[in-house]
Amino acid sequence: MAMKDYSDEFKADAVALYESTPRATYKDIAADLGINRATLREWVLRYRDRRAVALTDARQGGTAPARAGQSPASTDPDERIRRLEARVAELEAIEQKLATERDILRKAAKYFAGGDELVSRFQFVHDHRDTYEVKRLCEILDVNRSSYYKWLAGADARAARRREDRVLAERIRRIHTDSGGAYGSPRVTAELRETGARVNHKRVARVMRTHGIAGIRLRRRVRTTVPDPAATVVPDLFQRDFNAPEQGRKYMGDITYLPLAGGDFLYLATVLDCFSRRVVGWSIADHMRTDLVADALRMAPATRGGLDGAVFHSDHGAQYGSRAFTELCSALGVTRSMGAVGSSADNAACESFHASLKRETLQGARDFGDPAGCRRTVFAWLTRYNTRRRHSANGHLSPNEYERRQHTAKLTLAA
Repeated sequence: MAMKDYSDEFKADAVALYESTPRATYKDIAADLGINRATLREWVLRYRDRRAVALTDARQGGTAPARAGQSPASTDPDERIRRLEARVAELEAIEQKLATERDILRKAAKYFAGGDELVSRFQFVHDHRDTYEVKRLCEILDVNRSSYYKWLAGADARAARRREDRVLAERIRRIHTDSGGAYGSPRVTAELRETGARVNHKRVARVMRTHGIAGIRLRRRVRTTVPDPAATVVPDLFQRDFNAPEQGRKYMGDITYLPLAGGDFLYLATVLDCFSRRVVGWSIADHMRTDLVADALRMAPATRGGLDGAVFHSDHGAQYGSRAFTELCSALGVTRSMGAVGSSADNAACESFHASLKRETLQGARDFGDPAGCRRTVFAWLTRYNTRRRHSANGHLSPNEYERRQHTAKLTLAA
């Protein structure tokens, strides 16, 4: 069942998802989000109208009253029609320009998958020079045309280096395999030099990075559960039973980190219904304060229509034990439950959910890139998880479909 009230944040994320998805249709995106197609279209059109007005005001320096000595607006209908037609033509030109820029940037996305490098932008300009003007491509991608042509002149030298790099990559791969996948660039460089090769360690690192060869590295663990020693003792009402006889009875929540490029993080708090594993609330922020988990829990009543009488289970993180969160639970009619301190098994279902999210969104990558891209990716996965992703706990039905069928079966039995 769809959420009744949508927050401004949800609407903005939905529009951003549609605008950033190549060849997106209202039908497909709306199905992923679990909303009506017309609703999504209205949000997108409203956003585009605001953007067009803002761009027009910016180009004209804003709307100002007529200066002294200027004639008032003409009352002649024909003159007004001509002015309106001119304004429409101007807005259409702006929209066409924006559409072209959006099309170019969407096509450029795959070139920047490994990072927005200058070489990637040059390559994109070269590959699309027959479709768009080189000048236009360089302006949109913020590159100098003379630099692009200089890069183009060095094509033969780059091709020769790529051939040499491929030969070196095969030697590196053999050394890497012989080490059981453990050697990184320093040890691979040492092995190569041992065989007489004169090679710089920076080149080895670059070739390994380009060909996806990496040694074993332990990932820095981010601690998201920090217990508050002053918090009131809360009993464990779940006892590791993460199932529920019907929806809206038992909920569980947790926080996980979302790695970004450069070593920074965003944080995601979720609220899941134990009955169907449906995500009924979530929040993404650049902090782990109580507001993060509180915003996620506040979203749940908008989805379910209320939480009165439900049990909410979490770990012993300071956010869940804070006074503000305790008061929020009381206001919503929610009974709190907490597992043992330091035991991930007492919140295993949420841990498993977050592991699936990262595995399926990162797909082996080390980070989500920039914060905006991270938000869009996680937002798209969370909504698709509810509407389309098949879950083993539901007999391989999506959470929404499982709830719908259970509701139908219950009505049939009642009849």
